Amino acid sequence: MGQEVGCLPLSDEVWEERLLFEERHQLDPLDASLPLRLKLEFLHRMIRQHLPFVHRASVVLYDRSTDLLKTFVASGEDNPVDHYQARLADSASLKRMVESRRPRVINDLTLLEGGHSRPAQGLLAAGYRASYAFPMFHGNRLFGILFFNSREAGVFKEGVLQDLAMLSHMITLLVINEVSTLRTLTGALKTASCLTRHRDWETGSHLERMARYARLIARSLAEFGDLSDEFVEHLFLFAPLHDLGKLAVPDRILLKPGPLTPAERREMECHPVTGREMVDSMLENFGLESLSYATMLRNVVEFHHEAMDGSGYPHGLKGEEIPVEARIVAVADVFDALTSSRPYKQAWSNEEAFAELRRMARSRLDPACVEALLRAPDEVEEIQRTFREDGLG
Repeated sequence: MGQEVGCLPLSDEVWEERLLFEERHQLDPLDASLPLRLKLEFLHRMIRQHLPFVHRASVVLYDRSTDLLKTFVASGEDNPVDHYQARLADSASLKRMVESRRPRVINDLTLLEGGHSRPAQGLLAAGYRASYAFPMFHGNRLFGILFFNSREAGVFKEGVLQDLAMLSHMITLLVINEVSTLRTLTGALKTASCLTRHRDWETGSHLERMARYARLIARSLAEFGDLSDEFVEHLFLFAPLHDLGKLAVPDRILLKPGPLTPAERREMECHPVTGREMVDSMLENFGLESLSYATMLRNVVEFHHEAMDGSGYPHGLKGEEIPVEARIVAVADVFDALTSSRPYKQAWSNEEAFAELRRMARSRLDPACVEALLRAPDEVEEIQRTFREDGLG
């Protein structure tokens, strides 16, 4: 039988079409060019319509090269765990979960093995009592972990677990699609950057280190400002692409052993604008013009040579006219250049480089970004040990 709207009867076929249209309309935010955090919040609201005790949802990403789990996006009334990273190897229960590729269920967080960790203490202090963790795999590689938390103990039971498994797979696909799209884009741009490295003194290890210095600085600033974990991770992805525009600089300039002439310097100083044009073209070719955080990528490439006192290039921006992501990358890039060996110079010690950064913070570099790096000498040394140069650069 048909349904009635007002006094007009609708056939079953028309009614089904309307229901499908309304359902698609409800899911429109998942197709929109929104940050992943907002998409997670949308899905979390939908989950709570059926499972109201799921008070928090969060995603952490896994960095295989360093074994680090890193907070990324979260949805809930509060977020007691952010700007945090820890090694997977340091959590026995999560490591077992990953090895088994099955969810971890804890219906009483007070009994959590290793419950002295900052995440466990933060969740307990915020009133959370139960946890469901789902390992997100892309093929055979761990991509990250999805967490659902409840303020009620004992709620993650058999019937609920079936629903959460299905929802977890859906959110995993969403997260992997979002992040993989970015990684595909940055992979293509990094491939182009490899061509630059064959013509320049910069190495792959340099790009790995400076990306992690940039992430370290951003994570430190996030503790005192309003930078999100999502911002931090996107900056980590985009930082190695800062000098993409050098692809267009002729060898006679890029590889010149002596000082550049004024005309050559003007040509060299065009590379940030050229890089921005290359990014715009790549975004268009991939159909990603409206990608969230695309502006950050453009800013990193175009503005990383600007200086706080206005003496930089290509636009002579000053102070906070320079986007914060470009100010962060500038410090990371200068620090690694100072502490790296080149055919024309010896590597500086960290102490010498820190002193030079403080000097440059009086004019060219953002003092807050410099101090953020200087606050973490142990992490700096760990990055240098993990991504040290080898005989092939």
